[in-house]
Amino acid sequence: MSFSSLGLAPALVHAAASQGLFAPTPVQSQAIAAIVEGLDIRICAPTGSGKTASYVLPLLHNWAQSHSAEGTRKTHALILVPTRELAAQVAELVYLVGEAMGRRPKVAVLTGGVSINPQLMALRGGVDWVIATPGRLLDVVAHSQLKLNTIQTLVMDEADRLMDLGFADELEQVLALLPHKEQRQTLLLSATFAPAVQALAPALLHEPHQTIEVANTHQQDATIAQRAIYVDTAKRTSVLRELIQQHPGQRILVFVASRYSAEHIAHKLGAKQIKAAALHGELSQGARQSVLQAFKAKQCQVLVATDLASRGIHIDELPLVVNYDLPRSPDDYTHRVGRTGRAGLSGMAISLVTPSTQAHWNLIVKRNQLDITLETLATYPITEQAPERTAYEDGNNGGIKGKRMSKKDKLRAAAAQQQGT
Repeated sequence: MSFSSLGLAPALVHAAASQGLFAPTPVQSQAIAAIVEGLDIRICAPTGSGKTASYVLPLLHNWAQSHSAEGTRKTHALILVPTRELAAQVAELVYLVGEAMGRRPKVAVLTGGVSINPQLMALRGGVDWVIATPGRLLDVVAHSQLKLNTIQTLVMDEADRLMDLGFADELEQVLALLPHKEQRQTLLLSATFAPAVQALAPALLHEPHQTIEVANTHQQDATIAQRAIYVDTAKRTSVLRELIQQHPGQRILVFVASRYSAEHIAHKLGAKQIKAAALHGELSQGARQSVLQAFKAKQCQVLVATDLASRGIHIDELPLVVNYDLPRSPDDYTHRVGRTGRAGLSGMAISLVTPSTQAHWNLIVKRNQLDITLETLATYPITEQAPERTAYEDGNNGGIKGKRMSKKDKLRAAAAQQQGT
């Protein structure tokens, strides 16, 4: 199958090829024609499967077909994302493909962490597309003449994160500024959709809508080897250093649970002459961009990051991801692992499991249907005592969300029930 067969204009097909997009991936094959037709779609596909291009290309096609250089510029597309980094990556793809096509929409990127004034100035004369995080978008609307009542297409990239309670209030305010779902096209995309999030999707999508699920998950993907190493908590940094030494010159992404851990571990690696940098949400936008650029340019070998780096960030040729701290939930494991093994390249994901987190690991394995042997290294015998575990009513042990509905899930379900009544 080719992009031409999906209905994209020849100039756009050529522009996509100039950016290395020669043939559609499975998710693109299923999504592009439907988006061109204006259908509402919920897309669930693995990280690295080409979800961003699956909506950017057809939206560029539709814009090019309908855009006129004359008249007042109106905002037609709103792309909501949960992080500044993802906003920058989406904008880069729009810019590069649009430039290669010979015409591109005027895009405003509205994210926090930087001064709002340049973003307000960028809106002068109107914009075709807005790529934004919800909080900054609301700030801009309050301080400018930006109107969202002309939006024809709403895209929610990493929709499960945007529909989480952390964004719920802001998302509700944004939706109130948009045309009703019957008057717009809505696209929801993510690598994972928890049941409670799926329950909210019908309230956003206009019928009839299409659901696209690409079954090939990273847990089943042969290009990503997965290991789990059983180690004492105090020995994790030593094991991490050995893993780094086993991959000389190769970039490594290390996931941790907190800002403090990111900075602390990066400092400890630096003390051992390993070029490492920390990435977390409390850095300024400029600092975050500098750290990412240094990692992409191979100026540092190891990036120690919180889950800020698990969504939407694409690093070419990233052979190894290490879970120094286990992720909070099985879904987060999917997003972390998806940072490696992208674009058909092989990769490895290694999780460091301690006696105190073994119950967490068991639940991750169960929920994601993983078949991973828990290794014990001869040079690092286990001396740590596992804590006494409490069996929950569903039989699960551990702190990661079990089958019982969490408080957050209960609130989501209640919201969905109210919207359905």
